[in-house]
Amino acid sequence: MKKNQIDFVTLGCSKNLVDSELLMKQFEVNGYKCTHDSKNPQGEIAVINTCGFIGDAKEESINTILEFAEAKEQGRLKKLFVMGCLSQRYKSELEKEIPQVDKYYGKFDYKQLLNDLGKAEIPSCKGMRHLTTPSHYAYVKISEGCDRHCAYCAIPLITGRHISRPKAEILDEVRTLVSEGVKEFQLIAQELTFYGVDIDGKQHIAELVSEMADIPGVEWIRLHYAYPTHFPYELLTVMREKSNVCKYLDIALQHISDRMLSAMQRHITKAETYDFVKMIREEVPGICLRTTLMVGFPNESEEDFRELVEFAKWARFERMGAFAYSEEEGTYSAIHYEDNVSPETKQARLDELMALQQEISSEIAASKVGKVFKTIIDRKEGEFYVGRTEYSSPEVDPEVLISVGEKRLVKGRFYNVKITDSEEFDLYGTTCF
Repeated sequence: MKKNQIDFVTLGCSKNLVDSELLMKQFEVNGYKCTHDSKNPQGEIAVINTCGFIGDAKEESINTILEFAEAKEQGRLKKLFVMGCLSQRYKSELEKEIPQVDKYYGKFDYKQLLNDLGKAEIPSCKGMRHLTTPSHYAYVKISEGCDRHCAYCAIPLITGRHISRPKAEILDEVRTLVSEGVKEFQLIAQELTFYGVDIDGKQHIAELVSEMADIPGVEWIRLHYAYPTHFPYELLTVMREKSNVCKYLDIALQHISDRMLSAMQRHITKAETYDFVKMIREEVPGICLRTTLMVGFPNESEEDFRELVEFAKWARFERMGAFAYSEEEGTYSAIHYEDNVSPETKQARLDELMALQQEISSEIAASKVGKVFKTIIDRKEGEFYVGRTEYSSPEVDPEVLISVGEKRLVKGRFYNVKITDSEEFDLYGTTCF
């Protein structure tokens, strides 16, 4: 057990990761050594940043807490703290069920942990982070919360109303990160396109991205978690005209059947969704679309699912994830609908949809063979350098593998890479000097 060492564990999304990085920096300037997601945690204090989005995420969070609680009981850990979405929503229940935890914090009061350990927030370091990502890329969170209130989603119950960060604060953070060597920025929020609406009633995401793109040293900006309803089309103009704004958009569409879209409270129709996807591809030629689809929502019929399959065939999303509906207490669907699609049917539909996407992804990957792409190197792994094109976000998307024996490549640098082969998801390439 190492004195003055804190081991952080972050579960869930990249928005949680940013919170951990902010807290880690504050502890470091207060004299602590911090590790993140260590395979062999040895600190005297552990902080677990939890996720509470869906059932599987809750289970992972609880199992992690129990694992560290056991370490504390065995004397391998002095203090254990829990923060994040799960404890934001279930604090009183967790306090009763897992009392070994010294204190639970929510999604927004976690910096109180500094005071509870006899430390203070250092104003001069406010907004600064201990980056846990490779030094050449970082996540930038532009807002908290969500005002959309989709029927199945517990996020608004956990995080509350949408609150945009001031634009000047975000741009200052980007400039600071550039000065520290960051070249690639993953712009994240629960809902990007709502940025600014809470400030003056207008969507300012296009303006923000455009000004970010003009900061010297910003090589790539990638956009995550947009929403199709009332989408600000001026953002597509920025993507098309700014060369350092990646032609990549992560936008969850969830379903296509009018019955399901209405029941999910998505405020968009089937026809509008088809037109929306078509418009994006026309406005930003060559764009990579990443989406998420849901199967097994209450009352989803076989006909509804067939519409979804046909939509996936038509849209040919470059990246697509899918998940089975999970009833979350307190949500509109949990209160008003019966979770009446059997687990077996959910799984069968999920398997069919993902098998279709696997086929589409393989065809799209194969179409890249022989083409040259600007590629950033993330790491060296075994016999390969591992990189990404502008069409791939870290950790979730296909990568480009380049043989180590070819030439010495530097992590965090860009190279032109010619694709020589493809698999279902990953690409193989050779550098072009």
